[in-house]
Amino acid sequence: MDGTDQPGETPPAASVCAPVSLTVLQKRSDFLKAARARRQGTASMMVQARRRDRDEAEGIRVGFTCSKKVGNAVARNRAKRRLREAARAVLPRDGRPGWDYVLIGKAGATAERPFNALLDDLRYALRKLHGDRK
Repeated sequence: MDGTDQPGETPPAASVCAPVSLTVLQKRSDFLKAARARRQGTASMMVQARRRDRDEAEGIRVGFTCSKKVGNAVARNRAKRRLREAARAVLPRDGRPGWDYVLIGKAGATAERPFNALLDDLRYALRKLHGDRK
């Protein structure tokens, strides 16, 4: 195969654009600000959320972290990959622009929970954090 797309072949997931772009948090200070804000635990993750000031960045920003309690580097990276995919699937629709979210992996649960349940956990946490009555 020469690397060109064949008819009927689905494009790779990386080429699919979400209607709302997610910016990844990278500065420690942004993670610390989120840690002082609202938080909601679920079976597979902890979600921290804070509304940014108007003069800060636009859109939805998200960060991911897993402590060494989650396991070795392989386990932590797997958990973070799953959290990233859950965020890509849920936050553009259920997240709110002007907010920062930090998703924290839990030992065993984040890497082993069925992916649909992981998505449901994130949706549940966002409803609770934003006070939606659904």
